[in-house]
Amino acid sequence: MADITMAVTVAYGSTKHNITLTAQDGHEPLLKDLCEALTEATGVPVPSQKVIFKGKSLKEMEEPLSSFGIKQGCKLMMIGKRNSPEEEAELKKLKDIEKSVEQTAKKLEKVDGELTGLKNGFLAKELQAEALNKLDHRVKVASEQFMKILEEIDGMVIVFRCCYIVS
Repeated sequence: MADITMAVTVAYGSTKHNITLTAQDGHEPLLKDLCEALTEATGVPVPSQKVIFKGKSLKEMEEPLSSFGIKQGCKLMMIGKRNSPEEEAELKKLKDIEKSVEQTAKKLEKVDGELTGLKNGFLAKELQAEALNKLDHRVKVASEQFMKILEEIDGMVIVFRCCYIVS
């Protein structure tokens, strides 16, 4: 089945962006796809975007654009604010930290697999003590890496935007 392509024009500030969306596997483009394309075009992160079509704010990210009445060539409007350079730097730090955590967790999963192998007797008795010492060392290294990550997180400055909740 052919990919479905839809082109729309989105006004952001005084600029108009021509956005072309392509959905794979015969599925229609979703609001989420549009918002991600708008992030690339404008630099406004998805959580900060408000997409408006015919006076209504679109919120259901998993809905196809056609469910909102959006067709080829439609005009939409987006309002939102880009992150400040300081926020971008902190977000990059967070992404780097996330990668470090994932890498360290993978190392620990390998240690767990090897420990399970030892427990199941896949290694000769005379070699088990040496293997356990090596695994112990790797666990301590991972623990140290996690401590460094926690120190990095502790040193971060996270800016919260003020929100008022009225009930």
